Amino acid sequence: MDVVRVMEALAEQGVTVLSKADAERMRDGVQPWTFVANGNPFHEDLLVRTDAVSVAACLDACLPRLREFGLVIPE
Repeated sequence: MDVVRVMEALAEQGVTVLSKADAERMRDGVQPWTFVANGNPFHEDLLVRTDAVSVAACLDACLPRLREFGLVIPE
């Protein structure tokens, strides 16, 4: 899965997306990757977020929830 393509598709639908790697958590061997999505079309400041061992694991956790909100996300 192309992370940039996913992030671009979400941004085009009004979602603000952040993906980051935390050097300290990576060094400690604790889920260093974070994925956060918020903004339109979410209501009441809903936030979709996860911390995981990889970017792919973050997407596996978050994309089904984002699709539940009706967002179109490339495979």
